[in-house]
Amino acid sequence: MRHLPSRTTRRRVVGSLATVLLCAGGLAAPAAAGESDADGRATADRTATDHSTTDRAAADRTAAGPDVKLPDGLALTPPMGFNNWNSTHCRAEFDEAMVKGIADIFVEKGLKKAGYEYVNLDDCWALPERDANGKLVPDPKRFPNGIKAVADYVHAKGLKLGIYTSAGTKTCNEAGFPGALGHERNDAQQFADWGVDYLKYDNCNNQGVDAKKRYIAMRDALKAASETTGRPIVYSICEWGENKPWEWAADVGHLWRTTGDISDNWGSMVSIMKRNLPLAKYAGPGRWNDPDMLEVGNGGMTDTEYRTHFSMWSIMAAPLLIGSDLRKASPETFEILGNEEVVAVDQDPLGKQGEVVSSESGRWVVAKEMKDGSRAVALFNETDSAQRLATTAKAVGLPEAAGYSLRDLWRHKNYQTAGGISATVPAHGTVLLRVSADGKWNAYPPAVELGLDGGDFFEAGKAAPITTSVTNLGRTSARQVAASLSAPEGWRVKATSPTTARSLATGKSLRTSWQVAAPAGTAPGTYALTLKSTYRSPSGVRAENVLPLSVRVVVAPPAGASGLGDLPWLSMTNGWGPAERNTSNGEGALGDGKPITIGGKVYAKGLGAHAESSVAYYAGRACEKVSADVGVDDETLTGGTVAFEVWADDKKVASTGVLTNAMSAQPLSADVTGAQVVRLVVTDGGDGIYADHADWADATLTC
Repeated sequence: MRHLPSRTTRRRVVGSLATVLLCAGGLAAPAAAGESDADGRATADRTATDHSTTDRAAADRTAAGPDVKLPDGLALTPPMGFNNWNSTHCRAEFDEAMVKGIADIFVEKGLKKAGYEYVNLDDCWALPERDANGKLVPDPKRFPNGIKAVADYVHAKGLKLGIYTSAGTKTCNEAGFPGALGHERNDAQQFADWGVDYLKYDNCNNQGVDAKKRYIAMRDALKAASETTGRPIVYSICEWGENKPWEWAADVGHLWRTTGDISDNWGSMVSIMKRNLPLAKYAGPGRWNDPDMLEVGNGGMTDTEYRTHFSMWSIMAAPLLIGSDLRKASPETFEILGNEEVVAVDQDPLGKQGEVVSSESGRWVVAKEMKDGSRAVALFNETDSAQRLATTAKAVGLPEAAGYSLRDLWRHKNYQTAGGISATVPAHGTVLLRVSADGKWNAYPPAVELGLDGGDFFEAGKAAPITTSVTNLGRTSARQVAASLSAPEGWRVKATSPTTARSLATGKSLRTSWQVAAPAGTAPGTYALTLKSTYRSPSGVRAENVLPLSVRVVVAPPAGASGLGDLPWLSMTNGWGPAERNTSNGEGALGDGKPITIGGKVYAKGLGAHAESSVAYYAGRACEKVSADVGVDDETLTGGTVAFEVWADDKKVASTGVLTNAMSAQPLSADVTGAQVVRLVVTDGGDGIYADHADWADATLTC
């Protein structure tokens, strides 16, 4: 894990920035001290230099021509389990009681039955120093009975234990816990002796030693330890994707991180997903792309966003490692994590990672081939408003058929379709389907698609028109079709055209016009509308479909020029921490920024963001221009590469090229005439989001 060492509290602070960035320098590692034989006996009569030389020579041999290759029959489906880091970091609550408690919950809540298997310890489990024999020492406060006792407890539950170290001299935490560089053989043997089943091997403090050499050395050490103990260990390579491990690690590890660390916010999750999706061809049984652990349940996203997170990780055949403290988890969190139909997509034994079918304007269709010939299909809406997403059975790879069975994996209902696969998907939502050409389609009612035109925004006291649609996607007709629209108490909802239809043939729609008004005085914010349809199949089977929608009550923008740092925004996503008003981005808690400073010039007003970022404002079709001075904040010192964009509804109307910390502020102006929503977007410069502090200095909206 790599992070900017500053005032921030991102995740883990790396002791030396230079150490982190020199990942493939090929430098020799410093000699290890106080090593022990694999069986734990002290080797005081052997010098540390001699032992380090032996281990390094072995690494050199395997790097030149590996003789211990994978696959080895492990991780034939993506590993599932738990890792404490996202919820506890290095805080005192990470201890033996927590680990045992998670194991208990796996059994009690049915997560073990659903497929979750590994209970993994992350950083901070050890003391900062090895013992006199070079052995790792568990922290006696956190783990008073040692790691083996914890492993025995976990194994008794029918589960497995994972552990963490780094392919460097120290781990990633600023306390400087011992890393395994130069100690690979002994540490691997110690892990195996304890009963460890899974190793996460990080990349901090690597001394510039070639990544392949470091990770191959631990692979061979784990193999040797397995042969002496009979305990195989799943090997998770965590080098952040810096050296493209997907191109070389298939015979080194069972999974490899493809990106930097995830954070518990929408922008971080989507950015990581986008980096992982193009790597589908490298994944398969025993060799998985790892976009980092799950954030489901940690509180930084909505349940809709967490369902998207879980859906997209599953269709990408990603490892599913729970990152929330299950002792405090809500029923909604358990419902998401325990959805066995979604888990089955991730765990399909064919081992295919889903591939992008289309991704126009934030409307994503991703399809995954399944072993039974069906396709899992994710309709993912990245945008901030409800969107129609559509594809076909042919486009996702299914053969031509008279009809297709369609299973909604979140609603747990079966339908049939003539070949169209479509839905109106709420903002940040995902509809996850399993579609089959199995000949059983006629046993199910036709699928209907619910749609909505208008109604994203309401000004209190003013009626707004909405048009809803109910469209039959099935091979057979939908009969006795009815549509209804509900709103919060006190709102006025009136249909101005028919709400029923006797029958809808394939592809036909019932369209209904409505007038909807929020009462005068309704506070700005998000409110729920629900569109529902009921209908019957030709055989008389009753069916229904429901589309939950979020609409916004907004205030018209003020006339004249207004500072965007002072206006309310509709939505905000940000790579690290929240976007800040009139200060730079501090990466941590709200309000931890500094004065906006670009090229030595200080600005009193603006927005401080961190790529990937998107901040949206309601313009109400009444504004003309956005202007700002943009650039990378001086607080990043020498890092940071970003690009700025202004969007008017779904159209990009202005952008910069890639800007760096070495550049002065650049003026940016955009014509947003007629836009209902204006978005300020920051993307990274193509090298990841490390140090990407992006300032919209003196950002102004003129209406």
